[in-house]
Amino acid sequence: MNNLRKILSMTTAIVMATSAVAVAEPSAELIEAAKKEGMLTTIALPHDWCGYGAVIDAFKKKYPEITVNELNPDAGSADEVEAIKANKDNKGPQAPDVVDVGLAFGPQMKAEGLLQPYKVSTWDEIPDNIKDAEGYWYGDYYGVMSFLVNKDLVTNTPKDWADLQKPEYAGQVALAGDPRASNQAILGVLAAGMASGAAAGKDAGEAGLKYFGELNKAGNFVPVIGKSGTLAQGATPIVVMWDYNALAARDTLAGNPPVEVVVPASGVLAGVYVQGISAYAPHPNAAKLWMEHLYSDEGQLGWLKGYCHPARFNAMVKAGKVPQDLLDALPPAESYEKAYFPTLEEVDANKAAVVGGWDSVVGANVQ
Repeated sequence: MNNLRKILSMTTAIVMATSAVAVAEPSAELIEAAKKEGMLTTIALPHDWCGYGAVIDAFKKKYPEITVNELNPDAGSADEVEAIKANKDNKGPQAPDVVDVGLAFGPQMKAEGLLQPYKVSTWDEIPDNIKDAEGYWYGDYYGVMSFLVNKDLVTNTPKDWADLQKPEYAGQVALAGDPRASNQAILGVLAAGMASGAAAGKDAGEAGLKYFGELNKAGNFVPVIGKSGTLAQGATPIVVMWDYNALAARDTLAGNPPVEVVVPASGVLAGVYVQGISAYAPHPNAAKLWMEHLYSDEGQLGWLKGYCHPARFNAMVKAGKVPQDLLDALPPAESYEKAYFPTLEEVDANKAAVVGGWDSVVGANVQ
């Protein structure tokens, strides 16, 4: 009897293990259907953002039969929304299959009928508070707002938002996007507002606008979209951007110039980005296969290598799937302890305040 029990329990374990493996892999039918489509059209995925270059390369290597057509890598979330709207009736190469947008844009796109639902096989490990229950959009990764500082041009590294208002930073501070369209920039304004003590949402959005209005009036704000290139050239010596973008820029610049990445002492804001499949996707199966790739262990670790905290981070750490060297490459854990994760309602209210009020309150045409 004991032997029978052992055999039964071993069989059960093998079946469960096999099921677990099967569940985490895309079906042969999906792979075949995606290969028949032969193309995947992405948009707004710079290769130095969150390790996307390597993530895309891994997908190409895994599925060489599928051509990855990359549209406008430097687009913002609002541009992605418009690209789907503009190509509703167009099944050509200008129509995106998939989007990667700021959290506030997910529900907006669902409400406008721009997304189709799909639940990846690792769905249960994506935290409930960053995914749509019906599968129209789901969180992919998060980071915190930080300052990327050119140390050749900035002697005293700013440690907090209030520091950026000092006269010594005249003509040096930039956002990493247009705050009327870029999720990264919109949330940069929210973080500044929260640092002043305002509650996340509309209040912090308005406080952030006031902050950038004063920064602009003082001559400290530069109306140029800040990137590693503009930072190196000296056009934007201090750029407000996600920590993962700043850390990737540090690696790319490799000491020329030397840079410092600072998570500010207050207004530590965590920002979540979400994935979705276009309701009008010309290649819906390739889009689903792409999602399976992104949410697989390989895809999630690819983002982590790009200094992002992937959606399945906690579950994967618990399961011992995250190599220690990747954990060690991230900024110290204490930098994230004060991170505030705004609710969807707070993100929406901030977005409305910032997009609606930037021109009248700040009046700087960022481009």
